[in-house]
Amino acid sequence: MKKVAIFTSGGDAPGMNACIRASVRGAIYHGVEIFGIYRGYDGMIEGDIEPMNSYSVSNIIQKGGTILKSARSIEFRTKEGRQKAYEQLQKFGIEGLIAIGGDGTFTGAKVFYEEFGIPTVGAPGTIDNDLYGTDYTIGFDTAVNTALDAIDKIRDTANSHNRLFFVEVMGRDSGYIAIRSGIGGGAELVMVPETATSITEVISTLQEGWNRKKTSSIVVVAEGDEEGNAMEIAEKVKSQIHMKDVKVSILGHIQRGGTPSAQDRILASRLGLGALEGLLNGEKNVMAGIINEKLVYTSFEESIGKTKELNQDLIRMVKILSV
Repeated sequence: MKKVAIFTSGGDAPGMNACIRASVRGAIYHGVEIFGIYRGYDGMIEGDIEPMNSYSVSNIIQKGGTILKSARSIEFRTKEGRQKAYEQLQKFGIEGLIAIGGDGTFTGAKVFYEEFGIPTVGAPGTIDNDLYGTDYTIGFDTAVNTALDAIDKIRDTANSHNRLFFVEVMGRDSGYIAIRSGIGGGAELVMVPETATSITEVISTLQEGWNRKKTSSIVVVAEGDEEGNAMEIAEKVKSQIHMKDVKVSILGHIQRGGTPSAQDRILASRLGLGALEGLLNGEKNVMAGIINEKLVYTSFEESIGKTKELNQDLIRMVKILSV
């Protein structure tokens, strides 16, 4: 394999640039020509492809976002769109792909290989940490620390005014950010999609704290909790308690941005190089991951199809530590 290309797709995550850098420099080290595809699958369809060199990835390891831009492509979901993408890759002589993204990105790559035979090795780039086949995904550690910093600041104002705060973090289907930022921030309760927490239980937990003379409380809510988002949960709680100072903070997309942490830079560098070398060694339709500090490859079918379980000990810990 003499020519490969790299792209980022789906939601951006801090550390993607470090991953791009590692793949590009790894390709140069191994004497392989590498191209950057801009705007994910959309850019692949439109031929927005450029050769990359060492200078292309200079001074980017510390930057959030992705220098290759990202997109969620509607057209690539069609056979016609994938045909256009294949024809563009053929123009450049590209023989294999490195895809940085999540389950949607890997699903597209899997179908693309089945139809056109272009092998892909993925690197898990998503702040949700919800992909099976790796202990941590690129961007997760930074997102947790961003959320934790916000929770610490909210705690200050909650204490100053004897307030109850509901803090919403990202996690439509995953409670990883919520549980870790909640424990780190000393939350009284964490609500995640993986475990049902009723409004009755929320009120009971808060009431127990107030009975112990707690003057402020923080509940961290993953946006995909079964009881609703933070605004909806706050309204349900307010309708059943007599505490007038209830506030909601939705952290939103600040969790996606910012300078990647040291852990994310190192993880992304290992995964970027691992994806490149896996591709050169004949791996295809797999995701590079790190499990117990070792580089592993997991099939797209498994990484997409299997559920990554949330550690129940962490959920138990929240209840114990809120006493």
